[in-house]
Amino acid sequence: MMYLCIRNLSRWSLRLSVRTRDFHSLKSSSTLLGTTIRTKKRHNKKMANHKSAIKRIRQDKKRALHNKYYAKTMRNAVRKLRAMSNKEEAVKLYPAVQKMLDKLAKTNIIHKNKAANLKSSLALHINKLG
Repeated sequence: MMYLCIRNLSRWSLRLSVRTRDFHSLKSSSTLLGTTIRTKKRHNKKMANHKSAIKRIRQDKKRALHNKYYAKTMRNAVRKLRAMSNKEEAVKLYPAVQKMLDKLAKTNIIHKNKAANLKSSLALHINKLG
């Protein structure tokens, strides 16, 4: 026995699936027919009614781009440090990465606990190197 199941994912999208009952058990399973169907187009544009709101949107975009750049730079530095196998090079690079993490935590680009956790795990990694 099969029947069509339509599920609302949100206000604008539906998901279609076919429900079947297994022959030997009473468990039912569902198979996805296709991708999600959009019923209404979403608009991601913000509507601003005041000059100050338009300026705020402009500033937010600029700050988000700035924060994204520094967060990505930090992630690459952490990745580079974790990939190192030479202890002397890792010890030389660690203070620069630590300084970067502290600056980003101070300006709230990353959370202060995340910075502390990253510094701790990197210190453990450097200590394990032989």
